[in-house]
This record gives sequence, C-alpha cells and structure tokens, in this order.
Amino acid sequence: MSRLAKKPIQIPTKVTVTAGDGMLSVKGAKETLSRSVHSSISIKVTDEGVVITPNNSSKLAKALTGTFAAHVIAMMQGVETPFKKVLILNGVGYKVELKGTELVFAVGFSHPVVMKIPDGITVGVVKTTITIEGADKQKVGQFAAEVRGIKPPEPYLGKGIKYDDEVIRRKQGKKAV
Repeated sequence: MSRLAKKPIQIPTKVTVTAGDGMLSVKGAKETLSRSVHSSISIKVTDEGVVITPNNSSKLAKALTGTFAAHVIAMMQGVETPFKKVLILNGVGYKVELKGTELVFAVGFSHPVVMKIPDGITVGVVKTTITIEGADKQKVGQFAAEVRGIKPPEPYLGKGIKYDDEVIRRKQGKKAV
C-alpha cells in the first residue's frame, strides 16, 4: 500500500471535502472539483482528515489507494492556489493570439493552427509567452502538453514551443569541410 494513503490526509482550513455515492468533491474559496471514485477503494472524511482504504487485498486496490491519495492532495492544492504552466514560443515569425476561447498559432505551417481552450482553464498570452492556469492539475498539464505538441522544440535550432523550465539539448549539425 502507498505511503501517502497510510496516514489520513490533512484538510486545509478553507477547503471542504465530501465523499459518497462513488464521488469525491473538494470545494475551495473559488473552485469546486469532483472526481469519480473507483469501486476498489473507499474514501471517508473524518476529523483527522481524508482516509483512503482498499476494499479488498488485490494489487489494483492497493495501487489505487496511492493514486487517489495523490489525486486528493492535488485537488486540495488546486482549489487553494491554481496550478500554472508557462510555455514559450521560439522561432522567427512564430506567434500566438488569444481570440475568445481559442488560441491561434502561426508556427511555420502553411495554415494557422487553432486550439479550443477547455472549460476550467484560463490562458494568458504576452508576446511569445503562454500562461495556462487552472484548479485541475490534470487538465492544466494535458492542455499544456497538447499546445507543446503542435510544434515541439527541435534540437538543431531550438525552434518550437517549449516549457519555461525545459532545457533543450542542442545538436551540433553539419560541419563545414
């Protein structure tokens, strides 16, 4: 069983957690997140915190206790302070625009690439920097990965869309004789 799930998970003061009927919901000052609970585990909210226990002794149930413990911790962090990912466009003529609920990229293709922003996520664009914020850690990370997947950074010139803290290993290229 997971080390995270062995002890009760402490609930912050401004957060309320409710569990029942196969659903887990975490409510903060601004956001409310909910997630369905797998039938192999049970989640109970007590005075000490959130207790996650397996319903049987299968390998899946033991693995899911740690997974759901991590989900509960991430949900409680997300409703207090939103998760944030920063992406940077590198390349001559590469640009991004925010048009309503869509991002429009010009990244060297013959056509503009349009991406719809999912619900629950806010996106800010300043020149070549894209800031993605939201309470749901999974949604923020998935959308950031999809944006990066439009034009991943290439190792020769470093052009493409990269994370703010990502280090691109550069290759030397051809040498002149």
